[in-house]
Amino acid sequence: MTPEKWRDEIVALLPRLRRFSFALTSSAADADDLLQATIEKALSKYSQFQAGTDLDKWLFRMCKNTWIDEWRSRQVRGPSVDPMDFRSELLVDGEQELVDRLSLSELNTALNKLQEDQKVLIALVAIEGHTYKEASEILEIPVGTVMSRLARARNALQDLLQNPDSRHSKGADNET
Repeated sequence: MTPEKWRDEIVALLPRLRRFSFALTSSAADADDLLQATIEKALSKYSQFQAGTDLDKWLFRMCKNTWIDEWRSRQVRGPSVDPMDFRSELLVDGEQELVDRLSLSELNTALNKLQEDQKVLIALVAIEGHTYKEASEILEIPVGTVMSRLARARNALQDLLQNPDSRHSKGADNET
């Protein structure tokens, strides 16, 4: 693939990558920073890109890994800004009726209480429309793990939306 064609394909993926970045970060500014860092990495690694590799999956994996690195460094530094509200299209299937009754603030609170791996899966499958197989390739985990984690994520989100004081949290064990 020529460098020009490769860049054109990256440009075509930018809206989807930005949505994914926003779902991960909960902030438009942080999403833009994450997207920029991801694209910078991708452009610097053009020589490592192998023909036949799915550019979509390669970029989403790079974005996720960049976000994890940033998230870990923020755990040491602490958050720099408060998260913005999520948009209603960031919901898993079957949640629309409940959202109609919720404020974006309540939704934002519930999504931010999910474990990070659950938030990533909801972003990949429910927001970006990736199949379980594609999500497993992006995250480099088995399809069965994607399915079980996504089921737990959906259950946790539903519980948090119905019971805002629920114990689900980013560091909690949700399998009790």
